[in-house]
Amino acid sequence: MEILALSSNQALISANFTSRSVSATGFSLPCLKSPAVCRLRRKPAAIRASVAVEQQQTQTKVAIIRIGTRGSPLALAQAYETRDKLMATSSELAEEGAIQIVVIKTTGDKILSQPLADIGGKGLFTKEIDEALLNSEIDIAVHSMKDVPTYLPEKTILPCNLPREDVRDAFISLNASSLADLPAGSVVGTASLRRKSQLLNRYPSLTVLENFRGNVQTRLKKLNEGVVQATLLALAGLKRLSMTEHVSAILSIDDMLPAVAQGAIGIACRSDDDKMANYIAKLNHEETRLAVACERAFLLTLDGSCRTPIAGYACRDEDGNCLFRGLVASPDGTKVLETSRKGLYSYDDMILMGEDAGKELLSRAGPGFFDS
Repeated sequence: MEILALSSNQALISANFTSRSVSATGFSLPCLKSPAVCRLRRKPAAIRASVAVEQQQTQTKVAIIRIGTRGSPLALAQAYETRDKLMATSSELAEEGAIQIVVIKTTGDKILSQPLADIGGKGLFTKEIDEALLNSEIDIAVHSMKDVPTYLPEKTILPCNLPREDVRDAFISLNASSLADLPAGSVVGTASLRRKSQLLNRYPSLTVLENFRGNVQTRLKKLNEGVVQATLLALAGLKRLSMTEHVSAILSIDDMLPAVAQGAIGIACRSDDDKMANYIAKLNHEETRLAVACERAFLLTLDGSCRTPIAGYACRDEDGNCLFRGLVASPDGTKVLETSRKGLYSYDDMILMGEDAGKELLSRAGPGFFDS
């Protein structure tokens, strides 16, 4: 496991030269703003010792919260968003060095040459971070919720979701304004079977490059180099990276149902760490948490993996009720099954909606559905 700690004052040492300051040699220097040339005078030993102790305390200060995250630009943006929200909730967390970002390289980050489904599916982007959490190397973990397996590791909890970003997918191309404008045979790059199956169901004349992996910047670079003619990315990630200028079109929910928990950030901690649980509870957005719980109940019922094209989305409608839509598809997109539910926007009702929708699609799909 590779772990790298980042702090806001890395390699930065500042001195406040207002009247007199202490040099590395222990001598007193006049204010640097004065043009006068002054002789060096040695500070008393007691003062030098006091300064040394203060410097040592500053250097060895232990962070109150260590945030574990992946190292991609998007993952870091989500970690810093979490840090900023935590700092806003407490004066002690707003102090210098109170929160530390710890970058952890996951299996999914290390192996980019193979499709996700071929190297283990779910948990590829969370396993090492979960291990660091359980080993007390970090205090909380920040995840993209769509990367989180439906079963959490023992002795961990995920009680907090930040307010959800836009759940839709973005179409990006250098020479087409929409999927419908792409000529037959055009190559679209995506690492998502969910996107591939829905794409081919609507546009069977297109070709999909499946192992189109890497962070957002890497995928856009491949697009610019002509590896593919278009790609699909989560609009939420582009917004968090302030990169929406690359978007050619935004796909509607009807055209491309999003991944379960797309656009949602989750924060986990150890189940016995009440202090951290209290800190992150202040950040929880309950409407998002319930929607994600509904979608994950649907996914769990289907026992979905990276080899299974599954989409699900729960939201509050204009009447304040929960509207859930779910979808399963064959990998080649020739078969797509959809369902929907409507009910009260409450935890128990929404869990039941997700489970019931999953059971329906399992029954309708029958054995061998995902083998095509």
